[in-house]
Amino acid sequence: MKIEKITIIGGGPAGYAAALYASNFELEITLIESDTLGGTCLNRGCIPAKYWLHVAELNHEIDNSKDFGIEITGKNIDWKATAQKRLDTVNKLVGGIGMLLKSKKVNVIEGWGAIKDSNKVIVKTTEGKEEEVSTDYILLATGSKPREIPNINVDGEFVITSDTALSWEEPPKKVCVIGAGAIGCEFASLLNDLGSEVTVVELDKEILPGLDKRTSGELRKQLSSRGVDFKLSTSVKNISNKDVNFSDDTSDSFDCVLVAVGRAPLTENIGLEEIGVNVNKGFVEVDLKTMQTDVENIYALGDIVYDTPQLAHVAFAEAISAITHIATGESSPVNYKAIPYVVYTRPELAEVGLNSEKAKEIGIKLNQAQHSFAGIGRALLQNQNKGIVKVYSEEDGPIVGASVCGPSAGEMIHELMYMVGWEALPSEASEFIHAHPTLSEAIGESLLSLNGRGLH
Repeated sequence: MKIEKITIIGGGPAGYAAALYASNFELEITLIESDTLGGTCLNRGCIPAKYWLHVAELNHEIDNSKDFGIEITGKNIDWKATAQKRLDTVNKLVGGIGMLLKSKKVNVIEGWGAIKDSNKVIVKTTEGKEEEVSTDYILLATGSKPREIPNINVDGEFVITSDTALSWEEPPKKVCVIGAGAIGCEFASLLNDLGSEVTVVELDKEILPGLDKRTSGELRKQLSSRGVDFKLSTSVKNISNKDVNFSDDTSDSFDCVLVAVGRAPLTENIGLEEIGVNVNKGFVEVDLKTMQTDVENIYALGDIVYDTPQLAHVAFAEAISAITHIATGESSPVNYKAIPYVVYTRPELAEVGLNSEKAKEIGIKLNQAQHSFAGIGRALLQNQNKGIVKVYSEEDGPIVGASVCGPSAGEMIHELMYMVGWEALPSEASEFIHAHPTLSEAIGESLLSLNGRGLH
């Protein structure tokens, strides 16, 4: 039996997940990475960002412990030790991935990979040499980079992106965040909890464009009540020295400007045009049933895929889908209708499936129900009883979406993900019992109301 060769370009979540999953089959695996294993997510994104959010939350808990009768005096933040803990955590996870790949007999090559033809990849190694890799299949998993704004120069010091912000030795005192998507809101939340003065500028009418407007508005109100200043329907005209001039004819001075307007695919100089892979605005077009490009033995995964969410967990799922097709010939498509989105602010916001705005765009009529955390005992005793749960179902049909703004929303959303993925009816889902006292009781209450028979 011929052992087929696969070559993966990119060692982030999509790339290393594809390599690890491929080890379940009779495949010879080569992984090419030009930077550090783990990609943006592990080194400059998800993991270090959530570390800083945890530090910020701890700081908030300490500052507010007196609400529970616990007086703490003499608090001191050793920023050097805090930064070192972040670095140690990242290094431990990166090292773990390296050991996993080695244990699975994955051949890892350090260098820049580019397609020569449909069965060859050229690698420019870190030593300056050029190496040719012959292969049966090529998986593109080159990831993304922070998107920039044409009239704003990112100098890496005063104007920065998330790539460098997470390496701050100490948070700046006054920050302007451009963009109120997930990245911008997360930075606003953590910086505020660490004592920084934060202004967030967003061109849209509401934060978190595309997500449920009611829960997004709830998050904005809570962040605003903590002191975060939002300038909605506003853009940055220009930056002069440390003064930022806004489109509403106001200006202010800052210690730092953070550009957080999304991410752009890294698909340049990897040979796509030469081989004839279709690219749309920098993103690679694929058959979402198999993750194949229009060159049948070349697949694309993760942040570079056209019109799919740029999320690490989506990259994992796309890697499994592609490897399944290569190894078995069977299609195992990702269920994009049931992808959980989480914004790791305080409080968190999480969403899955449709919301009212998305449903209106595609002509689906919805029923909806919501329940506040205000009367949820567990939320009240934690001083976190602000926020709501919203659940959507088709008229006389299954549950198709949900949105949660409140404590531990990122964990709670997975129960609702199963309901959306399995197309549960409100009458079925409302029969499940939620333990008392838990935060998830807010979901149970919403489901009872969606079924027409609310309790509290």
